[in-house]
Amino acid sequence: MSNADVKATGTDLPEVEKRPSHVENSADLDANAKLAEYKAGAIDAENAELRMGVLEAVRLYPMASLWAFIMSCTIIMESYCVFLMGAFVAMDQFKKEYGVTDQYGKLQIEASWQSALQMGGPLGAIVGVVIAGPITSKIGYRWATIGGLMVLNCFIFVFYFANSLAVMFVSQLLEGIPWGVFIANAPAYCSEIVPIQLRAPATQMLQMFWAIGAIIVGGVCYVYEGKMESSAYRIPIALQWMFPTPLAVLLYMAPESPWWLVRKGRLEEAAKSVRRLGSAKVTTNPEESVAMMRRTIDLEKTDKEPSLVELFRGTDLYRTLIVCGVYAAQNLTGNLIANQAVYFFRQAGIDSQLAFALGLITSALQTVFVMLSWILTTYLGRRTIYVWGSFINVCFLVALGVAGSVPASNASSLAMASLGLIVSVGFTLGPAPASWVIIGETSAIRLRPLTTGIGRGAYYVVNIPCIFLATYMLNTTGVNLGGRCGYVWGATGFVCFVVAYFYLPEMKGRSYREIDIMFKRKVPARKWKETVIDINSDE
Repeated sequence: MSNADVKATGTDLPEVEKRPSHVENSADLDANAKLAEYKAGAIDAENAELRMGVLEAVRLYPMASLWAFIMSCTIIMESYCVFLMGAFVAMDQFKKEYGVTDQYGKLQIEASWQSALQMGGPLGAIVGVVIAGPITSKIGYRWATIGGLMVLNCFIFVFYFANSLAVMFVSQLLEGIPWGVFIANAPAYCSEIVPIQLRAPATQMLQMFWAIGAIIVGGVCYVYEGKMESSAYRIPIALQWMFPTPLAVLLYMAPESPWWLVRKGRLEEAAKSVRRLGSAKVTTNPEESVAMMRRTIDLEKTDKEPSLVELFRGTDLYRTLIVCGVYAAQNLTGNLIANQAVYFFRQAGIDSQLAFALGLITSALQTVFVMLSWILTTYLGRRTIYVWGSFINVCFLVALGVAGSVPASNASSLAMASLGLIVSVGFTLGPAPASWVIIGETSAIRLRPLTTGIGRGAYYVVNIPCIFLATYMLNTTGVNLGGRCGYVWGATGFVCFVVAYFYLPEMKGRSYREIDIMFKRKVPARKWKETVIDINSDE
């Protein structure tokens, strides 16, 4: 049929615009040039971070260090309240108002209520970490954390005006919800806003602020412990209001994580965020840093919104198990002795004033040892410090069990108190701070808020039965094991050591791109250190 025939029938053929071949080739060349430029910028930014020293990174990214410091301060709230409940059960006035007489004629908080008060927060935190992932993925780290701080302000009222152990339990349950948001967001945010060389100290600050929370509690309770009126514990409760509002104001001024902004496709905002995190001396431009982030995120090759189901598929399952395992192991390698230090000292036969003083000394030493761990983890590696730190703690836990097995005497009490202090402090030099770095580095970028939330959920799932176990082992209304609890925690700690030795990889000095590639290649954990990933490789 001719064109004339077509027009005669009233049917129009679609017009096809034929572009000259030289125009098509020009467009292809232009696209290829842009792709090459984008990848070159990403490589330059990654190389710059890999070559950077620790002190140089601090000099070039001072604001990133500052905002990581401020976000880490949110951990003080959970630490403060956890140690507060541990101090209350050892406080004479609190025991006078809410305690019962034990078999030795002394006042004690019943083991069941002691356990309930200490597990209320973790129960609420399970809710918090579950909702933290989806909320943070949707609105970002800043607004999710600010919302949690404002909610916490309200829930502190419940605790302050509580007039029974039951209401105190409910208040802990409610306060635990924003705790879960803080503990899920803080390690992820801190690890995303700093360069590679600062990931260890930035995330380990979380453990330092945990110890600082304990120091504040120890100091306040040491001052008020001797008061024989309700202000002995009411004032420490009220002091919780010191933290949420100032932190919310500071976080309002903080930049959002550029990695989160890139995941959302907000590239201009991500570049602006990178500028705010660095100084004028930064050698790479923000666009190159954003290109590096895009390159890493593009490795995941999906436009879907992240979901909890993805955490348990393929290589992401292995990454999720590492995060959950490291979190859960914190309860099994000496952490609960550290969290109940004052009560442990009392049960070891130390008088009230000295027990609170030792608790304060323990917290101060923990802060110092966390700072020492920055150096060890940065230069020796995460796996080395975590694995062998866990093993050393197991040895001290067994020694604690031996000290608790000898006949009661002043010498055995001092030995148990000393070993309890060593275990509490040693925990913050090795496995505790290293675990925060591992948690921040292991998860896939797009799944990070969900992974850290589920990981912390695993912590609380293990923490709750362990609190019951720890309380009944120490309480005179329970089985009253005293120092012999070291045998129990030594056994669980040894299991954690063995699992970590075989399955925990070394991620020191690795970019997120390299970490993604090595997980996808299923490199065995003990071979990560010597494995080389080409800078041009995307799979």
